[in-house]
Order: sequence, then structure tokens, then C-alpha cells
Amino acid sequence: MMNVMLQAGAVAPAAAQGGSMWSSLLMIVMLFVVMYFFMIRPQRKQQKELENFRNSLAKGQKVITAGGIYGVVKEVNERDILMEVDGNVTLRVDKTAIMRDPRQ
Repeated sequence: MMNVMLQAGAVAPAAAQGGSMWSSLLMIVMLFVVMYFFMIRPQRKQQKELENFRNSLAKGQKVITAGGIYGVVKEVNERDILMEVDGNVTLRVDKTAIMRDPRQ
């Protein structure tokens, strides 16, 4: 009888340990799910909106570069734009440097 009780006592902690492992794994999975919905998904959405903005650039549109230079688009090419900064001063800028429309 004592032997059965000792075996039962040895099995119970092992079962509790296995349950603890599954609950820890569940917590880690839930952490990644929360990180995805609060961090990764909004960032991807913002990047997609910026990419759409850059692809829709048109002549005469006001823009700001990543360096803080305000200008008006004069010419749009596949990879870069020509923008007028002041008077007859024009700059050729890569599209990835265009950050946003100053009206936003």
C-alpha cells in the first residue's frame, strides 16, 4: 500500500510540471499575438500607406523630404523626383526620401 502511495506522489508533481510547461507556452504565444496586433500590424499598415503615397506623387504636389526640406514636385520618375525648393532651385531626390504631404 505504501508503495502505491509513493508512486502516486511521484506522478502528481510530474503532471503539474507538464501543465506548467503548457501554460508557459500559451503565455508566450499570447505575448506574440498581442505584439503582432499592437506593434507589427499597425507598422505594416503605415508603411503601406507611405508606399502608396510615394507611388501616387504627381507634378505640382507639395512634399517634405526626410531631411525636412519643403518643395513642390516638378517631375516624377520611377526611382526619383525633381522638386523645386525655392525660385529656380531644383533638387533631384530619391522617392524613399519623401516622407509626407505638408498639409497632413
